[in-house]
Amino acid sequence: MELFDVYPLFDITPEKAFGCVVWDNKANQYLDLYGGHAVISIGHSHPHYVQKVAGQLQQIGFYSNSIQNPLQKELATKLGEISGYDSYQLFLCNSGAEANENAIKLASFETGRKKFISFSKAFHGRTSAAVSLTDNPKIIAPVNENPNAKILPLGNLEEIEKELAKGDVAAIIIEGIQGIGGIIIPDASFLEGLRELTKQYGSLLILDEIQSGYGRSGKFFAHQYAYIEPDIITVAKGMGNGFPVGGVLIAPEIKPWAGMLGTTFGGNHLACAASIAVVDVMNKEDLVENAEKVGNFMMDELNAIDGGFSVRGKGLMVGIEFPVEVAGIRKKLLFEHHIFTGVSGKNMIRLLPPLCITEEEVSTFLKAFKEVLAIN
Repeated sequence: MELFDVYPLFDITPEKAFGCVVWDNKANQYLDLYGGHAVISIGHSHPHYVQKVAGQLQQIGFYSNSIQNPLQKELATKLGEISGYDSYQLFLCNSGAEANENAIKLASFETGRKKFISFSKAFHGRTSAAVSLTDNPKIIAPVNENPNAKILPLGNLEEIEKELAKGDVAAIIIEGIQGIGGIIIPDASFLEGLRELTKQYGSLLILDEIQSGYGRSGKFFAHQYAYIEPDIITVAKGMGNGFPVGGVLIAPEIKPWAGMLGTTFGGNHLACAASIAVVDVMNKEDLVENAEKVGNFMMDELNAIDGGFSVRGKGLMVGIEFPVEVAGIRKKLLFEHHIFTGVSGKNMIRLLPPLCITEEEVSTFLKAFKEVLAIN
């Protein structure tokens, strides 16, 4: 059997990793400034993480959600404390797309409505309802085309109010910071306006913090820069530091009923052990604060370079946008300097390193970046 060939692959085979460093099967060492799409939050192979997951596997790795699992309650308590949402409820699942699917379904149940609003350049996942609210027609199959999905320009509150006034919108879904869309940060006033309008018209506000959450922005959630509280928050990526896990944080006003949502693998013992380890390390090592500090250092240093590019971001979610395509720059960073980076579209280098990265490691990247651009 052959693999279904949908991924363009670099000819690199990682074999081990620690912190922000990855080694391939040829003993080459790489600096990881991408974290596997923002997944690696506390660093590769963190000793506490390894201990918690391995120890849990020696006890019990999985059983269904038909039994008591105290690890779920421990995770919910710790996540509530670190995020500032201790009054919210937690539903555990397996991925960001699944988290958004459940958030969409939950909002429809709660409001009795069908329509949803998302925004230009949004990315919410590749599954049925989530992909219909993703602004990329190329990945929307005919079966996913949804008349109840409305994609509007980001930032236009007047147009949004016109849609909400029709009385049939279940929820607005928006990323705390658009990642794949190009590190686009919604204005605080825009998020505040969405919060006010959704309350006024009986709709819910869903914050997709799958990439921008879990401390990456320098706050636990990127929307906390706007001092709003959405009805529903979705998380994944950094939540498990590589273990497949996602979650939905749900306001206390939304009441559950038996069978409302469900999952086979979500919230299993191993997933909870991994997620608890992540929160433990984030607390102990002040990784949210480190994301803000090192992220500010990185952006300040990049902005000081006269390289014909622009920089935007928050914390360790940084985009470097060029007026030309960046594929060549990325390849030189990877193959000549052994530094992993990402892209957004054709013109942006995207940096999403582990939250434990140091200023010294960032300086290594900056030196290589200048060499690639031939800047002294």
